[in-house]
Amino acid sequence: MDALFINTPLSRLKFSPKPTSLSSLPSFPLHSHSHSHSLHLRPSRPFNLAVSQKQFEETEEVFKDQVFDSYNEDESYGEVNKIIGSRAAEGGKGMEYLIDWKDGHDPTWVPARSVAGDLVAEYDGPWWTAAKKADDAALKALLESGDARDVDAVDDDGRTALLFAAGLGSEACVQTLADAGADLNHRDNTGGGLTALHMAAGYVKPGVARLLIQLGADPEAEDDKGRTPLDLAREILRATPKGNPMQFARRLGLENVVKVLEDAVFEYAEVQEIMERRGKGHNLEYLVKWRDGGDNDWVKAGLIAEDLVRDYEAGLEYAVAEGVIGKRNGDDGKMEYLVKWTDIEDATWEPEENVDPELIKAFEENEAQVGGGS
Repeated sequence: MDALFINTPLSRLKFSPKPTSLSSLPSFPLHSHSHSHSLHLRPSRPFNLAVSQKQFEETEEVFKDQVFDSYNEDESYGEVNKIIGSRAAEGGKGMEYLIDWKDGHDPTWVPARSVAGDLVAEYDGPWWTAAKKADDAALKALLESGDARDVDAVDDDGRTALLFAAGLGSEACVQTLADAGADLNHRDNTGGGLTALHMAAGYVKPGVARLLIQLGADPEAEDDKGRTPLDLAREILRATPKGNPMQFARRLGLENVVKVLEDAVFEYAEVQEIMERRGKGHNLEYLVKWRDGGDNDWVKAGLIAEDLVRDYEAGLEYAVAEGVIGKRNGDDGKMEYLVKWTDIEDATWEPEENVDPELIKAFEENEAQVGGGS
């Protein structure tokens, strides 16, 4: 053991495991403010994760056809030469370093706790400095140095460089780390199980959120409180005061983040009718039937057009129109259409605003064809 602690501490290379500008990863305030979205939205189909194996490829290339033993505390290893590789322990709970020994002993994977702090600082210091400053050039240089560095190296809180890059809003660093095979869905250990997308949402970085989704990050990954990045962004938006000029830019940024995440989680579709309701307050949901025949879904109230919700709450019933078979000017001078229903025997005259525009268009086109043929 003592042979691992042979060097004079390199104080100039020591670094704090805590971030400099993100010293306490988010503990976001939650208050109750109203926020609504007049959207026709439907949950998207199951998200396909893009799982990368690239983070293993570089290490395999550097140490091709070589197998290294893990550290054995009962064995004597002699004097350390240097660290020649790194890897995150299972579950991102700590680091291991590949030690090159001066006595010719085969390189060995050693847990971080058993490696002298100055050696770790010398090897990892530049990496974390680059990550916490969002220094893309420095990250690229380190990744291209061929030192078998794990792009998913973790700090004491289980955070990777990608989480810092996302929180700092550096699209360049996020792209660089993703190209190197970073785990886009890694969750920290002590900050609440946050992913890079949670960081982008919490720190109001819509560009990074969009890029992460394009790269394959899971927009429905949940933190330790069961919140998706979208849930987190909405909570912060509700907690951000309205009408305050100082908060205008922040609210605008949050609204952009919410839009980016909604586009990833939902696809736009037209609701045919609301069938049931459940929950209350922010948990109020409606069971909706989609006009295109998709499976019925429970949808948050704020994601459904307000007129549909009002009609449902007022007790108005819906019927399914088969087609338009006539038109006339009503008593008020406005156009009315004679609608044939699939589940009602008699056709009824309806004001234009109550009739599906597609059915009106089909009727008008048919009338034009009939008129042209006569």
